[in-house]
Amino acid sequence: MRIRWHEFFTSKSSTLAKEATLSERSVIVGHVGMMLLSFGTGAWRVRSAMNTMARNLNMTCSADIGLVSLEYTCVDEFGHSYTQALSLPSTGVNTAKLNKMEAFVSQFEKDHGNWTIEKIHNTLEEITKQKASYQPWQVALASGIACGGFTFLLGGGIFEVIYAFFGAMAGNYARRKMIDKRMTVLANVIVGVLVACCVYALAFYISNLFMHVSARHLDGYIGAMLFVIPGFPFITSGLDISKVDMRSGLERMAFASMIIVVATAVGCIIALVLHLHPQDFLPLNLEPVILTILRLFASFCGVFGFSIMFNTEVKMAMLAAVFGAIANTMRLSLVDFVNWPPALAAFLGAFLAGILASIVRKKIGYPRIALTVPAIVIMVPGLYMYRAMFNLTLASFVQGEIWSIKALLIVISLPLGLITARILTDPKWRHAG
Repeated sequence: MRIRWHEFFTSKSSTLAKEATLSERSVIVGHVGMMLLSFGTGAWRVRSAMNTMARNLNMTCSADIGLVSLEYTCVDEFGHSYTQALSLPSTGVNTAKLNKMEAFVSQFEKDHGNWTIEKIHNTLEEITKQKASYQPWQVALASGIACGGFTFLLGGGIFEVIYAFFGAMAGNYARRKMIDKRMTVLANVIVGVLVACCVYALAFYISNLFMHVSARHLDGYIGAMLFVIPGFPFITSGLDISKVDMRSGLERMAFASMIIVVATAVGCIIALVLHLHPQDFLPLNLEPVILTILRLFASFCGVFGFSIMFNTEVKMAMLAAVFGAIANTMRLSLVDFVNWPPALAAFLGAFLAGILASIVRKKIGYPRIALTVPAIVIMVPGLYMYRAMFNLTLASFVQGEIWSIKALLIVISLPLGLITARILTDPKWRHAG
């Protein structure tokens, strides 16, 4: 049920928050925590913000945070306590609101908590009511651009990129409409992937009417469904586990795994219907310099598209795209030209993205996670995951296990790279307290 935050308050709106009752001050802390949680950030950032609010309201706070639920207790200087258990109807990502929430908490701390109840309510209400920055068709276009770039990075050619663009655009539009109607997660993932794959196949068959196109180009349909990759819960799960926020980390990991399994299962069904079998794309035969330049461009497009899908401001999305282009191109170059193991290259790519995001955060103040997650979502081994599921579905357990292990090693390496960068650049992060 929707929480009516204003009904918790009996003090005058002009009352300083510091002078409000324990329950009223505690509700402010809980409101801030729930808003941050609903915008997709991890447990550590939620807890840090709640602690900041509580300290400036002369309390201490202890919180237990999950994916969509939050239980916390605030204790004042007299030993009195107030406890609440709160929950969200679903989870999502909104980096624009996340940026505003972090700015709110930072300003509240700078002012030492000397805000009135009315000012706090009005600020939080303004952030809550902020409309999405982009229309559904704009998000769909961004999804097409992201998946088109993703498909090229997987080895696809011009045909695969074009088909994936139209497929992802249609699939994401359908999924966005279902989300707006508050449809359950599994339903919108299944429909989104199904529409994306069908439109990809339709685009192939239409083009085949006017020119002879090899059936091998159908194999790129996996690129059209990569917009469902749960980047934020996947990355924040690793970050939370590293901070021993086991409940939040494991819940986020389970949520991300559920989406990946469902999406790849739908992809497998499409492959069986079209009599496809996963195989390498047709060789592009590009010179290393040309290939590197195209990878930089494709990585930029992919990260920029994913950032827009997360409702990121254009300037922030551009920065994330630059970081992602540099980090991902370095990763691919290390694998192809230096023969480094993919997992090690993924670690270094994520590490570089984390370092660049930390530098920018110090100068501009954007949320680090809003820059790093889109930058490394492009590195998630979606193709490996799909091939693992496909082979397991056909009882080819040896091949399925091989692809699963390859995917798992990269999946582990990506958050480890971010964690290492965070430890080196963030003094608060590298301390337990």
